[in-house]
Amino acid sequence: MSRPHTGKWFEELTPGRVILHALRRTLTESDNVTFSTMTMNPAWLHLDFDYAANETEFGQPLVNSMLTLAVLIGISVHETTLGTTVANLGFREVVFPAPVFHGDTLRGETEVVERRESKSRPTQGIVTFEHRAYNQKDVLVCRAVRDALMHKEPGPESR
Repeated sequence: MSRPHTGKWFEELTPGRVILHALRRTLTESDNVTFSTMTMNPAWLHLDFDYAANETEFGQPLVNSMLTLAVLIGISVHETTLGTTVANLGFREVVFPAPVFHGDTLRGETEVVERRESKSRPTQGIVTFEHRAYNQKDVLVCRAVRDALMHKEPGPESR
């Protein structure tokens, strides 16, 4: 029995396609502290309100950038890769052009940058995605370019 999927098959991911993601996520102080401590990141910039307020240009703690990236990718899963991906192959580029603070709400969009058939796996292909996260003020806070190995749509005999 095949599991239901909401992700796109390789054939549906044509270069230039932009997917606006339905999910949004407000990042809280609890999210930031939990993620930072769980991933062993003791940076004062994320955890020490006094330090952030008095010794940084931001005046408040920053949300851990790895949490920002993880939420962006998570937001994209339902409409891009849920049930249709084989594996994440890696990130070519990740940038954080603006800070994220407690209480910021992230929304995301994904653009299909390129795709190619796999030379060694005839039922799969490689897709390059550019994921972008914006805060509630429509400021770009994260951009990530990644490659994923995707399933091609199965034929009727395999459904």
